[in-house]
Amino acid sequence: MSIWKAIFLGLLQGFTEFLPVSSSGHLAVAQNFFGFDSSQSVSFTVLLHLGTLAAVCIMYRRDVWMLLKGFFTLVGKLCTGRLRREGLQNGERLFLLLALATLPLLPAVFLEEYVESLSAVSWAVGVLLLLNGAILCVSDKLASGTESLETAGPGKALLVGVVQMFAIFPGISRSGSTITGGLFAGFRREDAVKFSFLLSIPAILGANLLKLPDLFKAGLSGESAVPMLLGVAAALLSGIAAIKLLRYITKNKSFTPFSIYCVLAGAAVILADLLI
Repeated sequence: MSIWKAIFLGLLQGFTEFLPVSSSGHLAVAQNFFGFDSSQSVSFTVLLHLGTLAAVCIMYRRDVWMLLKGFFTLVGKLCTGRLRREGLQNGERLFLLLALATLPLLPAVFLEEYVESLSAVSWAVGVLLLLNGAILCVSDKLASGTESLETAGPGKALLVGVVQMFAIFPGISRSGSTITGGLFAGFRREDAVKFSFLLSIPAILGANLLKLPDLFKAGLSGESAVPMLLGVAAALLSGIAAIKLLRYITKNKSFTPFSIYCVLAGAAVILADLLI
């Protein structure tokens, strides 16, 4: 893989992972129309996702640290019987909300082969991009609620998790669907965005843990190490930029430009697949 192709795919992954336009859909289209060595695809895809995971951890480092502490204190309370007496702290509550919202993704393990086969059908990815544009249009119609992450109940977290299930399909944005789900559940807009980004941590980790056997099987060659590392760096930096941009847009603007983009991109992919 060339350095420029690796950087391009890294930038594509970083921006589209967090902007509501579907990273899986864009990467599928890029691979279908431009392609790269299939023996490197698994390892490189995993590394790109780890780059975007690092972007979330950097941008939300205080929340991530609170989650880690919350996990260990929650385990301590469960083991010592202090949970009923002391209740839940913020980090513990947030950890449980994320765990509940991640549960609906477990059945996705059984759909992996189907999703991978769907990624190879460009016109199908185009249709899903059109659907993603419609989801973003709906998101703009939903008013910001009053629920915060400190007061949200388990039902609202599960609702966001159920909506996130649709993002396993290439062309449906995980961030767009979960933010929409959060708004539908009554979250304040800024809390819906934060929950969406934090929810990407278990989603990315879980998806890549499943690919670890394939990663070790594919291996990394010495000559591909430099392009892959540059691609990961591009994914990290563009991921940070995308998070900052989406937080600003969600607070001050609408998703209309992204909705229009997805509709145009989806239509272009369908036409290209039919004509080429």
